[in-house]
Amino acid sequence: MTDITISDSIKYVGVDDHDIDLFEGQYRVPDGVSYNSYLIMDEKIALMDTVDRRKGGEWMARLDKALAGRTPDYLVTLHMEPDHAANISAVMARYPDMRIVGNAKTFAMTAQFFGTDYADRRIVVTEGGTLELGTHTLHFVMAPMVHWPEVMVAYEQTEKTLFSADAFGRFGALDVETPWDDEARRYFINIVGKYGVNVQALLKKAAALDIARICPLHGPVLEENLCHYTGKYLTWSSYEPEEKGVMIAYASIYGNTAGAACRLAEMLRRRGEKNVVLYDLAQCDMAEATAEAFRYDRVVLASSTYDAGLFPVMETFISRLKSKNWQRRTVGLIENGTWAPAAARIMCERLSQMKAVTVAEPVVTLRSAMNAASEKQLEALAEALTA
Repeated sequence: MTDITISDSIKYVGVDDHDIDLFEGQYRVPDGVSYNSYLIMDEKIALMDTVDRRKGGEWMARLDKALAGRTPDYLVTLHMEPDHAANISAVMARYPDMRIVGNAKTFAMTAQFFGTDYADRRIVVTEGGTLELGTHTLHFVMAPMVHWPEVMVAYEQTEKTLFSADAFGRFGALDVETPWDDEARRYFINIVGKYGVNVQALLKKAAALDIARICPLHGPVLEENLCHYTGKYLTWSSYEPEEKGVMIAYASIYGNTAGAACRLAEMLRRRGEKNVVLYDLAQCDMAEATAEAFRYDRVVLASSTYDAGLFPVMETFISRLKSKNWQRRTVGLIENGTWAPAAARIMCERLSQMKAVTVAEPVVTLRSAMNAASEKQLEALAEALTA
């Protein structure tokens, strides 16, 4: 159990989950994940979101302890995804006088998840709506598609605290020291990345607020150097490269394509490229590889031809990039094929469906293994990528 002190009036009642292996059924979380929930204690008490069903019992115990015999007046539901909303029905039953606060889309979803829209207990808020608790006042800001349509955030004006829903979250339980940038990048790109325009709209609204603290639904409460976190979100949501560097992603059957990828990395480093990272798509965390492709300004895709198409993991990788709206990059291509190389043509077709992606010349073709001709092509590609 992680004990976190926020302020005299704002209490942390979230829980860590180290039992989970895949977040959203697909993302590896070796350091677990936190489900954050908060209490604002005032003349009226507001409970800010619930937690995942798998941790409902632990969360209820923490909630009872923090309430110390009092009863919450409101459940504020910022996001209806089940890792935050699964215990709505249980907590509403536990506190029958508590009212639930959300927007119209929130209650359409409660009807779907729990069979009720809480018509007799709900408070429906819209953009700019407020909830008075005493000395604390919540101001509601709609944030549709960050990353579900019902999402909203809440700004508490007295303590200048933004309850940011999934925005500014990261993977990793709170009792584990995890670098924010890396796990927040992997979280953002893979979960929210498609919706950059919507994130930009929320950031514009947030810029008008005097924010001293951010309380997300995953990851640590942020109270220092907030410009760093908002700056990262501005970069990620605009699809601009975060750093100069080359990410090389390869899909190799017997090692020859991998060998060419490694040889290119050597050439790039020899030319003074400081950031060169290699990812074996058959072995790596695909979500991490996807995030790294967003991180750097240049990417090299190296794939064997397989069944007259792409090696399956490369097909998956490129599909993920497209689904997350990856764009504005320079891409080098390496293909391999013993009798009919086709990977480069197919990769070019996939990349042509993305915005502002430039394919560097030359495209390198291996026929089974490297030789003098392909070595020369690799040198020319390294030169083009570092020009």
